[in-house]
Amino acid sequence: MRLFLVDDHPVVRAGLVALLGGEDDIEVVGEASGAEEALSGIAARSPDVVLMDLQLGDGVDGVEATRRIRALPSPPQVLVLTTYETEADVMRAVDAGATGYLLKVCPPEELFQGVRAAARGESVLSAKVAARMMRRLRDPGPALSVREVEILELLASGAGNREIARRLFITEATVKTHLVHIYGKLGVDTRTAAVTAAVERRLIRLP
Repeated sequence: MRLFLVDDHPVVRAGLVALLGGEDDIEVVGEASGAEEALSGIAARSPDVVLMDLQLGDGVDGVEATRRIRALPSPPQVLVLTTYETEADVMRAVDAGATGYLLKVCPPEELFQGVRAAARGESVLSAKVAARMMRRLRDPGPALSVREVEILELLASGAGNREIARRLFITEATVKTHLVHIYGKLGVDTRTAAVTAAVERRLIRLP
């Protein structure tokens, strides 16, 4: 199975080459620190799986790199390997076409099994991330109203209270009241945290 590594840290890439290269059925055929380098390398080497970090070094993150890779003719599978473990990061990666999501703290055997599963087109999810998402599914918390979702979507677009009030034909005082209810339901105390929590729970999408 042919594997291509994408990570902006040379030391991490070297460690992965040493670790994965020791497996008889895994051949590391290339590596890159950024999206553009990865795309050209993948086109030249035709890997079966790309191991992708989310934070890259050329201004394009791993989610967008994944989206571009999966848009290629006969694209390889993309398995995310990262330190980021929020639900929002996982959902963004999966929406972009990633077949799996592992954390860099995972044991070597979990990584080996994940790479092999990805090569077969099987979905892979870190045990820690899976447990968190299962907890969220079991206990989603109080439901947001349609109006509260509208306000969150406007918050995510960068709108302030005055703009939200104008767009929804309500007063700023009403906007503030809705925000208090939203914060309580999501268990947060800032606008940024509210948007992040809403994205993680797939209540809204970032514009």
